[in-house]
Amino acid sequence: MGLDSTDPGTVRPGGRTARVRAAVLRAAGDVLAEQGFAQVDLADIARRAEAGRTTVYRRWGTATGLVADLLVDMAEQSLPRTETGSLLGDLKANARLVQRTLSDARQGALFKAVIAAASCDAKAAEALHRFYDVRVREWAPCVQQAVDRGELPEGTDAHEVIRAVSAPLYYRLLTSADPLDEAAADRAAEAAAAAARAGAYLRDTGSPA
Repeated sequence: MGLDSTDPGTVRPGGRTARVRAAVLRAAGDVLAEQGFAQVDLADIARRAEAGRTTVYRRWGTATGLVADLLVDMAEQSLPRTETGSLLGDLKANARLVQRTLSDARQGALFKAVIAAASCDAKAAEALHRFYDVRVREWAPCVQQAVDRGELPEGTDAHEVIRAVSAPLYYRLLTSADPLDEAAADRAAEAAAAAARAGAYLRDTGSPA
């Protein structure tokens, strides 16, 4: 999971509406990264984006609605999964993509702000969950491909393996000042691959009757 180097709000084809959305989402991302969710004010965002206040209120309604759309935009901009032909290669590609995103000064601060918002706002949490569901589903096929190649046992939960790759990186981002570098990304991928090979992520089929 992760984003490319393009900031949220990059202009896409689609005319004035697309340009307004891009400008507003970029402004929202700037405020989140610089000041946190509590400072997201739609009137201020409209001013920063040089957009009509009425337009912003009509389209997004609330700060949470704006953050939810920002997460949709970020998911749309995320790079597609990499296929290297091996489980470890694919998981390292995933981990390094997450690492690059979270170690970026702007993107890392933005994610911290969104996670903080999600901890106290149900709608922000729902939007964050949707974002990660999209990213996990994007990368899960690489685990199934590893099962098909015989690298992993049948019944491995692909979604859990992908989550296991990212989890140590988010933990480091949120709980320590340790560097979030490629070495950390590679360790996370190697640990998840080793655990998956050992059967740690087999789906629970329930107790025998």
